Amino acid sequence: MILEVADDKRSAPEDLGRLYVKSDDGQRMVPLNAVTSWHPVIGPQAVNHINQFTSVTMFFNLKPGYAIGPATQFVEGTAKQLLPPGTVGALQGEALTFRDTVRNLTILMLLAVFVMYVVLAVLYESYVHPLTVLSSLPVALVGGLLTLWIFHEQASLYAYVGMFMLMGIVKKNGIMIVDFALQRIAEGATAERAIHQASIDRFRPIIMTTVAAVIGAVPIALGYGADGASRRPLGLAIVGGLVVSQFITLYITPVIYLYLEDFQEKVLDRVAFFRSRRPAAQPAVTAEPAAAA
Repeated sequence: MILEVADDKRSAPEDLGRLYVKSDDGQRMVPLNAVTSWHPVIGPQAVNHINQFTSVTMFFNLKPGYAIGPATQFVEGTAKQLLPPGTVGALQGEALTFRDTVRNLTILMLLAVFVMYVVLAVLYESYVHPLTVLSSLPVALVGGLLTLWIFHEQASLYAYVGMFMLMGIVKKNGIMIVDFALQRIAEGATAERAIHQASIDRFRPIIMTTVAAVIGAVPIALGYGADGASRRPLGLAIVGGLVVSQFITLYITPVIYLYLEDFQEKVLDRVAFFRSRRPAAQPAVTAEPAAAA
């Protein structure tokens, strides 16, 4: 049962004095105005809460040419300087979604590199040669980010998608070289001879696939099509990363392969756990000249 006072008896603030509360001993009823006092002040019509804490929401918009990343950093830095002690500030809405998305994509990228290493280690039965393949990834990613910086583009979600595509394309080039070199070593060739032949024989397919990928990404990088400006970071990351990595990894990958092959033979093969499981190299067979009749 809910009791309620008539509307005309509770229309003014002074009507609060008609309320009674029990005394400490519970034997008497004391009017509320005998133990309290009140006065009118200006206050909010509603008090908002976030996670049961009183909160005030402040909104901001971006000027043309400004990215949300630097804007959120500026807001967080200003809040630390201006908010009094004991006040907690946190991002909400699109800014929070952007920060969480970037953090999750970075973790996802690291997990992708780890998975690629594990798969390549199982394929080559080696702990070091997956590093030869993955050594081209940092150069490609730096090239993609440098291209975005040169063209003043944001590291948006499209740019991260371009980075993932770039990792797959560049990794393929290293796989083609290392896989061919390991086959030549199994046939009896030395490491220097094997990687030299692999670099020469695989040069054409590497260039063909890279050029095809660049040509396919150029329209995206130029911003053609509906809403093409938002997809420009994707194309720029792919084109810039492929161009930079192509000029560098063709020279660096064979060198890294030789150093890691030497490290495998002189250091890791001495430990049973890290010893390479690939078949031993078979010496080349040389035909003896027929005896003269």
